[in-house]
Amino acid sequence: MIIERAYAHVDSDAREEEKWPWSVPCVRGLLADGLRFTAPVTFLVGENGSGKSTLVEALAEGFGLDPYGGSHDWQYASHRPKSALGERIRFDAAPRGRRMLGSWSARKGFFLRAETALDALHREGFTPHAVSHGEGFLAAFRGKFLQPGLYVMDEPEAALSFTSCLELLGHVHELVKNGGQVICATHSPLLTALPGAEIVEVGEHGMRRVEWSELALVDHWRRYLADPRSYLRHVLE
Repeated sequence: MIIERAYAHVDSDAREEEKWPWSVPCVRGLLADGLRFTAPVTFLVGENGSGKSTLVEALAEGFGLDPYGGSHDWQYASHRPKSALGERIRFDAAPRGRRMLGSWSARKGFFLRAETALDALHREGFTPHAVSHGEGFLAAFRGKFLQPGLYVMDEPEAALSFTSCLELLGHVHELVKNGGQVICATHSPLLTALPGAEIVEVGEHGMRRVEWSELALVDHWRRYLADPRSYLRHVLE
């Protein structure tokens, strides 16, 4: 692992409780207690608007990854300023990550976000426009998710088929065996089933650790696949 804890501090004078992002429950939880990482792979799960993407973007920024997406070699290539939360993120290093956090040039990693992935991959030397969106994602996993570092992903399943998601899990498994650490925001019950991964559910409660079988999204998918009409009748009738 590279990092053991993420935290942030904001002076009370600089924070307006009802102003974004300080009003988001998971951000309030981060400011109050920080976020500990106890496994090499952490999944952040929550409904749209829960703040999980805000959180992973800030974690990527805090590590020096461009919020637009890409590797540490291209930090801030998009000329976007750091977010209010991202510029305040700090980390406690795991033993293996002390050198990396102590030296900007030693940091390695990648931020993959669904909405900007194609442009970011093109900048990294891939040619995603010559292949499908999903194949572009897989090219990044095969070519960039290799060495020890922090790898942050925001809903990678958006471009991936069922079998491609399984391939992604294989890459993640090999990456953590080689010393990498992964933080991933997702809606996927397939990805979150990775053995040994930690799952943090994000919502109005803030943040809490849960088991895969306890996730609401797992329960909903099970019931939907067993009887789609029980859900669709509320939408179509």
